[in-house]
Amino acid sequence: MVKTASDAKAVQAVKYQNNKRIVVRHFGSCHGDDELKELLAVAHEWVREFAGQLSIFPDQNPGSILHLNHCTFLGVYYTFFYDLIAIIQQQLGFGNLQPLLKDLVTLRIFEPASKLRSIELLENYFGIVRQRKNFYKIAPKWLGLKEEIEASVVAFARDKYAFEFDLVFYDVTTLYFEAFEEDELHRNGFSKDNKSQQPQILVALMVSKEGFPLGYEVFSGNTFEGHTIIPAIKAFVNKHHVQTLTVVADAAMISATNVQALIQQQLNYIVGARLGNLSNDLIAQVDESLVREDGRSIRLSTDNGYLICSYSSTRHRKDKYEMEKQIEKAKSIVATPSKNRKLKFTKAEGQGVELNEKLIAKTQKLLGIKGYYTNLAESVADNQTIIKRYHELYKVENAFRISKSDLETRPIFHFKEEPIKLHMLICFMALTISRHIELSTGHSIAKFITECKKVTDARILNHITNKEIRLRANITPAASNYQLKLNAPH
Repeated sequence: MVKTASDAKAVQAVKYQNNKRIVVRHFGSCHGDDELKELLAVAHEWVREFAGQLSIFPDQNPGSILHLNHCTFLGVYYTFFYDLIAIIQQQLGFGNLQPLLKDLVTLRIFEPASKLRSIELLENYFGIVRQRKNFYKIAPKWLGLKEEIEASVVAFARDKYAFEFDLVFYDVTTLYFEAFEEDELHRNGFSKDNKSQQPQILVALMVSKEGFPLGYEVFSGNTFEGHTIIPAIKAFVNKHHVQTLTVVADAAMISATNVQALIQQQLNYIVGARLGNLSNDLIAQVDESLVREDGRSIRLSTDNGYLICSYSSTRHRKDKYEMEKQIEKAKSIVATPSKNRKLKFTKAEGQGVELNEKLIAKTQKLLGIKGYYTNLAESVADNQTIIKRYHELYKVENAFRISKSDLETRPIFHFKEEPIKLHMLICFMALTISRHIELSTGHSIAKFITECKKVTDARILNHITNKEIRLRANITPAASNYQLKLNAPH
């Protein structure tokens, strides 16, 4: 510090060379004590950085003092979220996978986007720089990782959720494409997304009784969903060397062929029954045998295994309301022949249309009744156990909900088979992480992400040292609780 001609105090960094005093940097002049303290602090920080020597005082950190008028705010990173997902991926057995693949999975959870857009967002959100050219070079090799990844997921399920192959829930869904041209894989078919004019694929998913994903298969879009269960379950059984397994699936999966195939594979099944397809004799037997009281059920032997039927007064009211509404529509069509539409309770008679009284009578006998098929003897699983297991099928639907909404698996913008299957692999990995988070925390993946986004790392450029400093926001109680429940170190 030196005095100037105007009696101000100047703060400078100087060095002595050849007995001469050389000003290395001038930090400014001031008259007040507060300004002088600020200039001296800036000068000391600059000198420490310029000298490049470690301080003998442990609390002297060149970045520990920030002078706001010498800093620029650059934005924030969400490193807390990134690190937390990285820990979960390690727990799931994904730790040794290629870093770019794991990063794309993280982005699929954080903000779903195209693969190339995700590479850009990695830098924007996490400060992770990946090269596009590397993606095109290494991504095709990831397709061979499907079995390895599924094996890791199943091993994790066995360790974390005590999964023992005793019960697997199975369902399928359709994923449509933003395209209108078909090929061998994506074809037009019955669409659960009401996109029947657009090509699609069929995705089968297996989950545990907790709803944790275990494996998946991809089928061409025009495949009948009832034709998927045998190849998908057979592949799962062979892959994991399963000795005993009970598969739970909805009514679309049952057929005489499927039942025989499951029995040949020595697999047990619990599937929904379409009671409207039963023979008149079997419907009459159900009508005569089942007591119309809540919780009552019967078990009958059929060609498709044991048929279990249960009654619910709540279901009865709902079924009766729907039936009466459809009958009124049918009567309207019968009364106005010009409206030549075919409804459930109408049938053609000559040139006209009349009420289908036989179908109405048949439907009345089944009001309030739900049916299930199984090959499990009552000594192994009683009626209430079978019904309870079937009703847990919603857990697969929850997994599909996460996949389609939060992870934005649909629509698919790829057009070739390899990118489509790679897309499904990334989505499956993201789904396993998301479901584990939900099961562990009791919160939705959307709420988890929202809470983690509150823990940001502020990026501040210190113009004195020309270095970027990061300051993390305080971890919220909810985020800290997530760390605890996910067994992630603080």
